[in-house]
Amino acid sequence: MDFTLSAEAEDVTGRMWDFMRERVLPAEPVYEQWRAARGHDDHAHPPVLEELKAEARRRGLWNLFHHELGGLTNLEYASVAEITGWSPVIAPEVINCGAPDTGNMETLMLFGTPEQKARWLDPLLEGEIRSGFAMTEPDVASSDARNIQTSIVRDGDEYVVNGRKWWTTGAADERCQVFIVMGKTDPDGPAHRQQSMVLVPRDTPGLEIVRHLPVFGYQDQHGHSELRFTDVRVPATNLLAGEGDGFMIAQARLGPGRIHHCMRAIGMAERALALMVERARSRVAFGRPLAEQGTVRESIARSRIEIDQARLYVLQTADLIDRHGAKGARTEIAAIKVAAPQVACDVIDRAIQLHGGAGVSGDTVLARFYASARTLRIVDGPDAVHIRSVAREELARERPWPG
Repeated sequence: MDFTLSAEAEDVTGRMWDFMRERVLPAEPVYEQWRAARGHDDHAHPPVLEELKAEARRRGLWNLFHHELGGLTNLEYASVAEITGWSPVIAPEVINCGAPDTGNMETLMLFGTPEQKARWLDPLLEGEIRSGFAMTEPDVASSDARNIQTSIVRDGDEYVVNGRKWWTTGAADERCQVFIVMGKTDPDGPAHRQQSMVLVPRDTPGLEIVRHLPVFGYQDQHGHSELRFTDVRVPATNLLAGEGDGFMIAQARLGPGRIHHCMRAIGMAERALALMVERARSRVAFGRPLAEQGTVRESIARSRIEIDQARLYVLQTADLIDRHGAKGARTEIAAIKVAAPQVACDVIDRAIQLHGGAGVSGDTVLARFYASARTLRIVDGPDAVHIRSVAREELARERPWPG
């Protein structure tokens, strides 16, 4: 299995690293200072992001997440996603490769009508607006999509939406202009044909943004919000694909998206390891540098081993998706969603431990990284659901000898 990048992908990753070193990483304190001055409960758009977006476009680093747009395979884009993980708050957005927009753009590319694409996909591809994906609900275990309670009822030429959603990423930012909403159009139908998805514009009457939820005390700029839909009416033409296709659409959008999530997690782990190494070299305790302490060396070595193992697993999965599609890699997609965030959590935790009080403060990126990596073990399906899927496949696997 050869994971060597093509000449084109090598060029893109090289330019991405130049962009990170020259513009993105130096912009982090500018971004944080601007938000701190306004208060972190303010979800306004930091101007530095628009400056970086213009620079990314100038450098040809735009919409790289999809092979039809950026010319990269899933395997090749995985390396770009890892680089953006070094600055996960800023880098994905400024190259127009941030979640949930990438998944929503892919969904519209796959299932949108020409009219839906013209109204929503084109401005998303241009970075003019953002979008949300409203699936998770507060009153049911939404990791099982069959539990979704939001109703989508046909009424003449319209659909009427009623229900509650939360953890809808992006809704706090006024640039978020449309939501893909999952609900039930046929609650009495077959279990995986009850759900449908509709496009709901932000300004639709009856759509209320109730609150913005913090993540381990952090209020992200784009927000993670609770929404209430009360007799929300949208044209029947806002349906994505057909009635009953919601579960199928949800599965289709998750394959490549999980590669992106996992590789960004690996990028965070790599930055945490870099900080760990720098701390070990520069800090002295008990008469010698931390780098000479056995337990510190073990933490560094274990981190390198685990990061490389996780990266290889994710790259293998990306290669399988390229060759066989998401269905042909469903077990691996589930497995990496468990493995990569866990590795990131473990490496970041070691880095925090090595930094002592500084590690849990805002003086480094480590505390925010840990909050993000730990949350990743829940979003897009919790660990337990993916472990269940892997176990089911393993139990059904035929073996050359029973053991």
